[in-house]
Amino acid sequence: MTLPELCGSALSSRPGQPALEFGGRTYTFADIDRRSTRVAQWLQLRGFHPGDRLAVYLENRIEFIDLFLACAKTGVIFLPINILYRGREVSHIVADAQPKAIVASAPVPEQASFVDVAEISAAAEGADGTGAAAGATSKPALTSSSPLAIVYTSGTTGTAKGAILTHGNFVANARSLVAAWRFSADDRLLLPLPLFHVHGLGNGVGCWLASGCVMRVLERFEHERAALEFMSYRPTVFFGVPTIYIRLLGMSADVAREIGTAMRLFVSGSAPLPAHVHDAFRERFGHAILERYGMTETFMNVSNPYDGERRAGTVGFPLPGVDVRIITEDGRTAAPDEAGEVQIKGANVFAGYWGREEASRAAFVDGWFRTGDIGVRSADGYISLRGRATDLIISGGFNIYPREIEEVILEVPGVREAVVVGAGDPVRGEVPVAYIAAGDAYDEAALVEHLRKSLASFKMPRAFVRVEQLPRTALGKVQKHLLPPWTA
Repeated sequence: MTLPELCGSALSSRPGQPALEFGGRTYTFADIDRRSTRVAQWLQLRGFHPGDRLAVYLENRIEFIDLFLACAKTGVIFLPINILYRGREVSHIVADAQPKAIVASAPVPEQASFVDVAEISAAAEGADGTGAAAGATSKPALTSSSPLAIVYTSGTTGTAKGAILTHGNFVANARSLVAAWRFSADDRLLLPLPLFHVHGLGNGVGCWLASGCVMRVLERFEHERAALEFMSYRPTVFFGVPTIYIRLLGMSADVAREIGTAMRLFVSGSAPLPAHVHDAFRERFGHAILERYGMTETFMNVSNPYDGERRAGTVGFPLPGVDVRIITEDGRTAAPDEAGEVQIKGANVFAGYWGREEASRAAFVDGWFRTGDIGVRSADGYISLRGRATDLIISGGFNIYPREIEEVILEVPGVREAVVVGAGDPVRGEVPVAYIAAGDAYDEAALVEHLRKSLASFKMPRAFVRVEQLPRTALGKVQKHLLPPWTA
């Protein structure tokens, strides 16, 4: 199944129903269909063919969705670029994917052919003078295996690679989430996440199109306006990342309770949700946040249950249609509570990396995608993540998983953020070093004492480096390569 086939029921059976709110304007499903069809014809009139790439370097806005759906209708491959990226990062993606054009709100120097987003807006509104009309688009022969998007990995540890995501990947992810999270046409989704990322595009837009619900998209999350957005829109579902939920905890208890009465589901992902945030949010809003786990290459893999315990510090169980196994270094299936690499199989798994056959082959073993994430499965089936395999610290022959230390550090009063990395050591090979952002209540002596009571001696950080805040990507992942260097 292709994406247009998936969302066809919403776009055709609910034409007059409100579909999308953005920038103070409400669009019906018929509006969305017409706009994207006009933009699809705009692409075809300008010589775009199936397989051509169209780069989109935009903040959240209606034209972003117009372009995504237009590409889905025409077979053009959608190439979203992180709006926070600058010269070198944008240049790498453009050189790697070689898009035919790049749509942006201002010229991007020395890149692909520039298209001002105002031209897309005019085409979508039918005001560009081309005579584009709904229904005039020629329809290519697309299948579930046809590429729909190339989304580049965050590149937090190396050069970003372009994950080829097919129509079938988007459809499988949307269907899985709609079933697991009980989406219906009666829902009201509030989406503050950037659409250039699979969290916003695959989960947010995907669930919206598959369910036919109403979605309000924010240009960005602004914690000063968060209460107003919740109170004016009255959403039933909210997708966020841990940093957003930490900000929401700053709301007054009365406002939090009022928001909670209208909500049925808060979902968190893209970075680990600290257990203390999970507990504080439940106390304040009356809802247990549902934490899940996914990747650019696979969309969503694992989720805490909609019904049942949403266990803090875990990401839950495999989603419908997704197979998950945990494999030890020596190739065995891990026993309960034994760490190993998380490997994934399912229709959600990408088709490979753009232009990188060797990397694509290396990413799979016996048909299973190697996530590079270290995880454990409890005796009752809950999966927890211990960090990236590349983050593993080997100190004096002992394996140390940074996430375990980070969770203990975050239990100490005053600590806002923490990340643990390995640093070279002439005797032990590597030692853990903790980077901490903390408030006035922070007491390093108390932290050391707490760690000594909670962890084996070889897991104790060699040093505690105070920073104002941890460097993060737009979706909240820590960019460890940007941390200040530490030497013994």
